[in-house]
Amino acid sequence: MIITLLGGAGFMGAGIVRDLISDRAIIDIKTIRLCDASREKMEALASELADPRIELVSLDVTDPAALSSAISGADICINCVPTLLGFQMTIFEAALAAKVAYVDLGGLGTFTVKQLAEHERFRAAGVTAVIGVGADPGMSNVICRAVAEELDEIDSINLYWAAELTGDENPVLVPPYSVSTVLAEYAHPSTQFYDGKHVECPPMSGREYLDLPEPWGRCEFMHSPHSEQLTVPLADGIREKGIKEFSWKLHLPHREHEAWVGLVKAGFGDFAEPIEIGGVSIKPLDVLNKVIERNIRKNGGQIPQQDSYEIHFAIGRGRKDGVARTVTVEVTVSPDPLYGPYIDACTSMNASIAAQLILAKPRKPGVFAPESYFDVEEYFPELEKRKFAISKRID
Repeated sequence: MIITLLGGAGFMGAGIVRDLISDRAIIDIKTIRLCDASREKMEALASELADPRIELVSLDVTDPAALSSAISGADICINCVPTLLGFQMTIFEAALAAKVAYVDLGGLGTFTVKQLAEHERFRAAGVTAVIGVGADPGMSNVICRAVAEELDEIDSINLYWAAELTGDENPVLVPPYSVSTVLAEYAHPSTQFYDGKHVECPPMSGREYLDLPEPWGRCEFMHSPHSEQLTVPLADGIREKGIKEFSWKLHLPHREHEAWVGLVKAGFGDFAEPIEIGGVSIKPLDVLNKVIERNIRKNGGQIPQQDSYEIHFAIGRGRKDGVARTVTVEVTVSPDPLYGPYIDACTSMNASIAAQLILAKPRKPGVFAPESYFDVEEYFPELEKRKFAISKRID
């Protein structure tokens, strides 16, 4: 198998490579084309991993010929280029043109509807695309499928993700994923599914407090833009069960949450709109990225050892055999040497799982969300191989 990984030297891409070359792989991988704009980062990663299957490809995604060359001949293209940079549809179309299977990490639902609208084109071409295959979206969609399978009738499914850090407080702000994504989660309105229809909700609305076990404790959740609410309530096997409500809510670590709220209050939520400084037009996002990168580089010695914990869960309410039921399916991620010191290993491992499951079986052509492509019985054992804890409770 040949795997093309775009944006492969970034946090998520690097994590996917680590999982692909591990002993957890279920497919025979011949080559991993590691494609990125930063040769320096690619070479550092390749040197660290020292796997002969890694092939470095310097790539400018704005160059159509170079993009086509990077994708052509691969068995799958894994797109890790941050969605809000604006290249997702270009890469999506390039995979179709090359007749190469495609996955991406989602990106707040920005292009979800547009991508799903291309289902018939991909099906006719015999090409498979599964969009949003990280942790949230991705694993979270499969969690919702597991909830739905326990109910004959569904009133609601409410989906949550909470992260928490333990250890000394970090004096340096380290983003959990791309800065543009975090800011959009806090600053942009979201689409949720209430009263049987999609509705727009203001940024940071729908605030809800839940008491979770330690180390999360009492957590404040809020709406944020995501793709799960755009697809799950409309999925076959869920829609016809009468679902009237589906929401997605987020909680980032308590102190980091305050920092992101403060940045939005300061105006960085309008990160794509240029401002003029000394006669030069510059995007606030570019400034913020550079400041954060410099701060991490200069003050890396002050970053304490912290342990990261994640909990992903969906609560479904409805009926089974005419009896009212509440179904909770939960996946927790606790510190383990398997994950190393890498940021958001959960997202990268899930993207690797998705790509491998697609390649390991006969492919279904078309464009799919994860809950419509993957079987819970095949997906969950792959999580357990990576030491994610899965629980299901029916009340």
